[in-house]
Amino acid sequence: MTSSVRRKLAVLPLLLLPLGGLAACGGENSKTDCNANSCTVTFDRGVDASASVLGVKTELVSVQGNTVTLKVAGQTVTVPRGGGDQAEGFDVSVQSVTKDNVVVKFSHSG
Repeated sequence: MTSSVRRKLAVLPLLLLPLGGLAACGGENSKTDCNANSCTVTFDRGVDASASVLGVKTELVSVQGNTVTLKVAGQTVTVPRGGGDQAEGFDVSVQSVTKDNVVVKFSHSG
């Protein structure tokens, strides 16, 4: 194999990495926007809403005013809008709460 072919083959996984990150996110009654290190999830309110975030199941449990309760891989975490907490290796921050949806950012801790 020539060195240029080896170089091209070595770069291929790096080019496909963003697609893998996108494939790792998705959900029900939610919209996800993911990259290799984080996902921003918009959960619909008033329905059962969940998302797979980098391979971890997350669910919107409840909203009381501006405080959001989520399940992250079965661990319950309560986070105020504008605040953050940690759960199952993720930093969890609530970016907005409206009557229609809740926007939460999940990123790898540490």
